[in-house]
This record gives sequence, structure tokens and C-alpha cells, in this order.
Amino acid sequence: MSENEVKQQICQIGKRMYDSGFVAANDGNITVKLSGGELITTPTGVSKGFMTPEMLIKVDMEGNVLMANDTWQPSSELKMHLRVYKDRPDVRSVVHAHPPYATTFAIAHMPLNKPLVAEAVVALGCVPVAEYGTPSTNEIPEAVAGYLEQFDAVLLANHGALAWGADLVTAYHKLESVEFYAKLTFLSMQLGRAQELSITQIEKLYALKKQAAPAGRLPANLCGVDCALQCSRNNVEKRDGM
Repeated sequence: MSENEVKQQICQIGKRMYDSGFVAANDGNITVKLSGGELITTPTGVSKGFMTPEMLIKVDMEGNVLMANDTWQPSSELKMHLRVYKDRPDVRSVVHAHPPYATTFAIAHMPLNKPLVAEAVVALGCVPVAEYGTPSTNEIPEAVAGYLEQFDAVLLANHGALAWGADLVTAYHKLESVEFYAKLTFLSMQLGRAQELSITQIEKLYALKKQAAPAGRLPANLCGVDCALQCSRNNVEKRDGM
């Protein structure tokens, strides 16, 4: 894609995030890594539903502004995105938002780790909760860093959700999947009768996934698949009791 096409796509995804209720007011941020290694980032203080390509900013991998129109400034949470790109060379896009159901679990410090539907098992595995960090500081990048090697999405404690992928559409679809997974988990908890998939059923799903050999990570340590990290460092007993 050309740089202009990337900017157009960022604006389209930003509007989709806003229209879906994943962000309110000026919340959220999006970055895309260009073929030359530079990043296109959304500006701070602008609603994702009303962005135009002229508002987007080009920065280098240190966060230095390379190109910006008028007085637009990079997203205040760019540091979080830069850490993902630093630790995951395969990633070309990062998306951050505050989708209501996923953010509710983030506020409760509850990981999404119940195998309830095949699609969630295949597309996400487990979604852990990264420890709380003050927005726009290095605290969030440091909190997220421990999960980057094993995961493609995390909940940010008391904050929102972060997802990344090989391109912008992939990263955004991860975010959508996290929110849908969170919504199904929340609603099934209200019924009190959620029936989790068995380890045998999950192993069959992972066998199919392995055959497809998709890009990205797919952890699920709650169901017998090896993973170097706990799903949530504060929920070990709950996880082991499943």
C-alpha cells in the first residue's frame, strides 16, 4: 500500500472504531509501520471518528516527528506502540481502544481465559491483563512488554485493550474479537451456565489452527497448550482450578 492508502485506511478503521462504540470523544490510537520503517500515527486530541488523512503524522522508530501538518502532535500513547514494534518485528500495526466489555474486564483485572466458543479459541487463545500503568508514560510499555512474545492482544488494567498484527485490518480484527469474546463471556456469566469446551475439543481446534500456520501468536495455557507466561499473574489459583 502507498502511504496515502495507509492514511486512508487508518481513517476508515478509526471511524469504524468510533461508530462501534470502541472509543469515546478523543480516545484510542492507531499506528501502521511503513515499508521504510517509519510509522504513521493518529494525532492526539482528535476523535477517531472524524480524522482526515491530513491530520496523520509520520514518526521514526524513536517517536521523532518526521512529517506533520499544522500543529498536529503524535498520539500521547505512542510509547506503547513503539514498544510493540521493538519487541515484535513481525508486527506492522497496533490498535488501542476502550471497547466497553473488554474494558470492563480490564477494570476488574480479569483475563479472558475461558474456552467458550471455537472462534475465540482459534483467533485469540487467552487474553491476559497487563498491569496498570499511567497513560502516556513508560509504565504501560513496561507492563505490556512481558506479554509481547506470547500474545497478540492484551487487556490494559483499568484502561482498555491493545491489539497488534501483520497489518491494520488484522490488528483491528483482533481488537474486535477481544471485544466480542469479552461480551460473550460477560453475558454467559450472567446466565451462570457457561459450558466450556473440553481439552479434547480445544486440542482438535489447535490441530486445525496449526495446519493453517497463520501469522501471529496463539497462547492458551488454560487448556493444556504450553505457554511461557501465566494468563494472569493475579489469577493463578482461579486458572488452575478450571
